[in-house]
Amino acid sequence: MLYLHEVNEAVAAVKTRVSGSAPDVAVVLGSGLGDFANRLEGVTSIAYGDLPHWPASKVVGHEGRLVVGTLKGRRVAALSGRAHFYEGHDLRTVTFAVRVMGRLGVKVLILTNAAGGINPSLTPGTLMVMDDHINLLGSNPLVGPNEDRFGVRFPDMSEVYSKRLRGIADAVAAEQGLRIGHGVYVAVHGPSYETPAEIRYLRTIGADAVGMSTVPEAIVARHMGVEVLGLSCITNAAAGVLPHPLNHDEVMEVARRVRDVFASLLEGIIGRL
Repeated sequence: MLYLHEVNEAVAAVKTRVSGSAPDVAVVLGSGLGDFANRLEGVTSIAYGDLPHWPASKVVGHEGRLVVGTLKGRRVAALSGRAHFYEGHDLRTVTFAVRVMGRLGVKVLILTNAAGGINPSLTPGTLMVMDDHINLLGSNPLVGPNEDRFGVRFPDMSEVYSKRLRGIADAVAAEQGLRIGHGVYVAVHGPSYETPAEIRYLRTIGADAVGMSTVPEAIVARHMGVEVLGLSCITNAAAGVLPHPLNHDEVMEVARRVRDVFASLLEGIIGRL
């Protein structure tokens, strides 16, 4: 299968470039949250463009670099930036990096994102643990022939986001005196922000936060048996919640404001794994 071959070529390229043991934890860093990678020690940093078949990340706030190093005694891969469905990639391309992480032997995947708050209690700057998701992208990354070496044809999704990892996140937040929220994340296609009517619909079906990523990666990780934690940085109120227009600069500004707190939470979680 060509796709498996391409994934394995990227795995081999990472192993060639990175000395020491392979990472067993990976963190995908969303818009404006890439500074976490600077906390790793003894790092190897590789531009996505230097890895075979790895999709480029061209969105502002996504550096496009794989950083592998050590943190709290764990071998960690930090993916500073991701490819998005709205950039024109298919979902197999969007999830390519997660496939590579799974084949490298990663056991825990932490997915982070910037999201719009639908639930009024999730004000800008709040960090939200993802308890579940709703996929409104219009497709699924598992569509097409199944590669049994990745996972089964019909993977269970009754606990996409690990209860164990969510408990760890709560415990670390309590230790750090950090108030975090919990909720359901809905993934939409984008790249336009949602209309107020769409946000009313998303609230009605049970969504607390909305974004344009993460869900395909979570599905693919669970397909491969990787344990997943999802963390959203609420960077803006969704359309219609407040009476002003939305823009990406606001998203980036709020992400920058909370990046140190967010990085400390991630570091604490990894230290408890």
